[in-house]
Amino acid sequence: MITMTEAAAEKVGKLIAAEGEPNLALRVAVRPGGCSGFSYDMFFDSETSPEDISSTFGEVRVVVDPSSAPLLEGATLDYSDGLDQAGFSITNPNAERSCGCGKSFS
Repeated sequence: MITMTEAAAEKVGKLIAAEGEPNLALRVAVRPGGCSGFSYDMFFDSETSPEDISSTFGEVRVVVDPSSAPLLEGATLDYSDGLDQAGFSITNPNAERSCGCGKSFS
């Protein structure tokens, strides 16, 4: 299962609060596509399946579907808000290579 840094959990918590829907979870998935074979997909989801794998980081619930879970095992979601880099990033030990944009891997 993917883990989340404190910075990422804080940012996601603020985004969920801004949505005004406290039952939202952050869904992290791996989809076929992107320039390296797979791409990450993240979005807020109010509907989860009993098969989903769920973890909580502070006030943030993260859900992953069973087919994405093995590809995200040991991965870390981080958030940075600096001058040289801003936004979410995923560090994934399962990725043999990734593209220059950091949004896809194989």
